[in-house]
Amino acid sequence: MTQGQFDLRGLNFEEGYIAVLDKPLEWTSTDVVRKIKFALQKAGYKRIKVGHAGTLDPLATGILLVCIGRATKMVEALQAEEKEYVADVMLGATTPSYDLEHPVDRTYPYEHITREGVLEALRTLEGERLQTPPLFSAKKIDGMRAYELARAGETAETVELRQARINIYEIELLEYALPRIRIRVRCSKGTYIRSLAREIGEALGSGAHLTSLRRTRSGGFTAEQAWQLEQFLEKLRQTETK
Repeated sequence: MTQGQFDLRGLNFEEGYIAVLDKPLEWTSTDVVRKIKFALQKAGYKRIKVGHAGTLDPLATGILLVCIGRATKMVEALQAEEKEYVADVMLGATTPSYDLEHPVDRTYPYEHITREGVLEALRTLEGERLQTPPLFSAKKIDGMRAYELARAGETAETVELRQARINIYEIELLEYALPRIRIRVRCSKGTYIRSLAREIGEALGSGAHLTSLRRTRSGGFTAEQAWQLEQFLEKLRQTETK
């Protein structure tokens, strides 16, 4: 049975429900939570708690776990679980945000890069290590979000970003079509795939940035199980009390 066939009308959302959603492109994770909370309030749940378990950037799609009611107590445990992504990385250029949120700021040669070189670079980036998050991120620095400092004109050279300990369990090369590669990544909580794209470029003696990102798994939840957002909202509308 697909998610779209489920009838939500018999559920008590206060008791707890985890909505497995396929986040649309250009929506923030907070946008999704706000939209669902509004729909639940219209359905009669006036003071219900809603939260998500793991932020996805606006330019990313895929699995977003939205915890409703008592399930919000599970947010931290769900966030801590292994994630899996499919990402497109463009070699030969960098951007300030490490993705397509900002235009290219510098170009690099990439003609020297070989498939064998890419495979070796990916191998060197696997395992447990420290990773520096992007300046355009929600990381807090002295009480401010890093992206707020970036938009105020600060740069990675003037802002001290605290590194996070991450674990990249596996990186698989899915496609090799210079200057673009597609990879599948299994990783721990806190891993920035945008930063990984940057690191791949550096490991290859070039530059790189992320051009697309899709979270295909979060813990035991997969993209095949996910609701489309509008589909889920329509099911919630059907639960409204008249």
